[in-house]
Amino acid sequence: MNQHTPAAGLHCAGLIGYCRAGFEKELAAELDDFAADAGLIGHLRAEPNTGFALFETFEPTPLGTFGQATDWRRATFARQLLPWFGRIDELPERDRATPIVAAVKACGQRFSGVVLETPDTDEAKQRSGFCKRFTEPLTKALEKAGCLRTSRAGLPVLHVVFTDATTAWLAAGQPGQCAPWPMGIPRLRMPSNAPSRSTMKLAEAFMTLLDDGERDTILRAGQRAVDLGAAPGGWTWQLVGRGLRVTAIDNGPLRDSVMATEMVEHLRADGFTWRPQRPVDWMVCDMVEQPSRIASLMAEWIATGRCRYTIFNLKLPMKRRLEAVEQCRELIRKRLASVGPFDLRIKQLYHDREEVTAFLTLKR
Repeated sequence: MNQHTPAAGLHCAGLIGYCRAGFEKELAAELDDFAADAGLIGHLRAEPNTGFALFETFEPTPLGTFGQATDWRRATFARQLLPWFGRIDELPERDRATPIVAAVKACGQRFSGVVLETPDTDEAKQRSGFCKRFTEPLTKALEKAGCLRTSRAGLPVLHVVFTDATTAWLAAGQPGQCAPWPMGIPRLRMPSNAPSRSTMKLAEAFMTLLDDGERDTILRAGQRAVDLGAAPGGWTWQLVGRGLRVTAIDNGPLRDSVMATEMVEHLRADGFTWRPQRPVDWMVCDMVEQPSRIASLMAEWIATGRCRYTIFNLKLPMKRRLEAVEQCRELIRKRLASVGPFDLRIKQLYHDREEVTAFLTLKR
């Protein structure tokens, strides 16, 4: 059995990120950039449709050296981003706990809890039941070995990632640096009366792109919002559910359940040319169009003060996805350069497919 663990202390061997299957190349490129920014030397590992990518340093490196490279919010294509410190191969089927506990104990770091995960692929999902069953016995074994201190605030969380039936990667989720949901996927339920599944996308965007304080302070009942390309009304429905009054812009019809709220004004107009008579708090946009055209429109609304905050989708081309995202960043930067500093956050959400979702506002 081959174990890749540091001799002492929490030295890490690289970065591991989870992504939508098929986007491993884009995630690997981001990991490479983060590692370069942190001055780390190593190599990438990314195989198509595995749902994860790795950066491996040539030598074990103190966790502090990684700096902001472990912040999952920086990576567009990472649902979760973690510094990993151990890999265990050839796990025995009858006793997986013993080698895992030994590797965790050898790292010299105590943890506040343990999360068992797999990549989000059809093959890996077959192991989700095992992860649920194995969590409690592994937790007890780690507690008995003195590896867990559940009462200690500020300690990292141990992530055990089963990339196949006999391989486990050990990673340290640092408070405030990693996604708070297992596998980096918020668990949301589709409301029975929502007009379309797209409402889940905006719900996830509010959870992922805004922090707890922002959801309380900048997303409030009574605000006014515009939904560009609103039909059939999934995003409008989400806004109304949070108490916002919405002007829905689309030449197509909205579902009766949306209009029945009496908090929606539906205007049949072109989302690219329509403008509000007075500024609004929020503008959201899920129009199907070239990403550069959407990015330019969003920047224009923010630059001219037509809205304070916007969440929008960028539909990506099949090839050169990362380049398309960077092009949109640059278009926004150029438009807002003379206006003031801005905050742009871009993520590929669980409910996204060939697209990413972004939040944009001027810094106050």
